[in-house]
Amino acid sequence: MMLHIANVLSAEQVHALRQTIDSGPWSDGRASVGEQGARVKHNRQLPLDHPVAQQAGATVLAALQASPHFFAAALPLRIGAPLFNRYEGGETYGLHVDGAARREQSGWLRTDVSCTVFLSEPDSYEGGELEVVDTYGSHFVKLPAGDAILYPSSSLHQVLPVTSGVRVASVVWLQSMLRDDAQRRQIYELDQSIQSLRSQYGDGPEVLSLTNLYHNLLRMWSQM
Repeated sequence: MMLHIANVLSAEQVHALRQTIDSGPWSDGRASVGEQGARVKHNRQLPLDHPVAQQAGATVLAALQASPHFFAAALPLRIGAPLFNRYEGGETYGLHVDGAARREQSGWLRTDVSCTVFLSEPDSYEGGELEVVDTYGSHFVKLPAGDAILYPSSSLHQVLPVTSGVRVASVVWLQSMLRDDAQRRQIYELDQSIQSLRSQYGDGPEVLSLTNLYHNLLRMWSQM
């Protein structure tokens, strides 16, 4: 499931983040990938252990965790440290798949869901679309600064070359309570239906019945 989440970060938060990270110690992005990724990755990133990346990462994590849509769609069990990347002058990250697991300070994290939070306005750079390939074809994503896109980590994807301007984004990987993407989609759609019905009719018997179904499915399918 791909999901666009608007306004994860406010304009003020984006501005403050860019002030924090733009002068940071950007380094070769190939340092954080394996052999396959290194052949197609040409960008720069902030080292995860640098204080600038950790300070900015805390802001991104807090904003994501405050988003009801992020929680409903991703059902995060564990969230990795945000990575900040930067593309300009033709830099790109060719077609690849994210590794099945990432080593975090707290141990290994299974990558079920990938999340890109855009930190550059789309009219400030040319190219740089995130292309996600699934069974329905290719989807090209270029969102306003502060918006996020969720997509399965199992998807083939790439960042197209940035031919002018600068593309800055944060990428987060998470391990979900539900490993299976189809189950996450069904749970999310059920949740959204419940929220819509509740706003119209309150907690009537039908809404309570659907809420019971939601929690029983989550209890049955979850990997916790």
